[in-house]
Amino acid sequence: MDDFIRDIPAKQPVLIAGPTAAGKSALALAIARDKGGVIVNADALQVFSNWRLLTARPSQADEEMAPHLLYGHVPGDQDYSVGHWLREVAPVLDGPDRPIIVGGTGLNFTALTEGLAEIPLTPPEIRAEGEALLQANGLEAMLDELDPETLARIDQRNPARVARAWEVWRTTGRGLASWQDDTPPPLLPLPATTAIVLEADRDWLRDRIARRFDAMIADGAIEEVRRNLAGWDPKAPSAKAIGAPELIAHLQGKVDLDTARRDAIVASQQYAKRQRTWFRARMRDWHKISLPDQ
Repeated sequence: MDDFIRDIPAKQPVLIAGPTAAGKSALALAIARDKGGVIVNADALQVFSNWRLLTARPSQADEEMAPHLLYGHVPGDQDYSVGHWLREVAPVLDGPDRPIIVGGTGLNFTALTEGLAEIPLTPPEIRAEGEALLQANGLEAMLDELDPETLARIDQRNPARVARAWEVWRTTGRGLASWQDDTPPPLLPLPATTAIVLEADRDWLRDRIARRFDAMIADGAIEEVRRNLAGWDPKAPSAKAIGAPELIAHLQGKVDLDTARRDAIVASQQYAKRQRTWFRARMRDWHKISLPDQ
């Protein structure tokens, strides 16, 4: 890996994707220190100000070693979409420092390098209507209302993806696939970058996930969750942070710590599996680095 880092062109933007706990932030920091550049967050949850430990944001010590942008700057109850992220990352691409864009949210990278359809925002009342439909009649009720082209493109087992497609149709009267077909040019075409995706051995990664969560607990994750307890809203955007619902349940006396720990680790491992599936399907042209590094 050291040889690969040395061969990265000095001014070229770098993209680093990979599953949770694979070591993306450490690689970004190594490149920034060795080759120069500003580290830019592309993780959908590390933007929120109320979580540092649970979302594995870079530490304050790391932030002192190299400049970091778009970390921890959004209130936990504020919506933050891929479109928000693109609007914030656009001026960074035109800045004086080479961006090193790192994260585990594949959709951010796809929007950056392939373009993002400019779909109108979903009104709150339509989102509430969708939530009620999903709760009352399940995922099939939403799928039944989607057009064939959209059904062919989305993960029909992923409630968030199905709900998003349903909201687009309900808001605009057009299918998500139709909007995607009108996608504008990307901000940063893939050939103009050094694009890296970390491919982690499953068992190696599962062990790292467990050990990292234990380290989070040791570093004060329970205290971080306790600071969020009074205003906890399971529907808030930042509530999707893995480990937050589980440790909230522990602090509310619903489960013991061992159970919360187990549930959080399992949720993180399941998330890593979904990430790896996305990366294999959507990042075939990226440079692969296999982990553990031999």
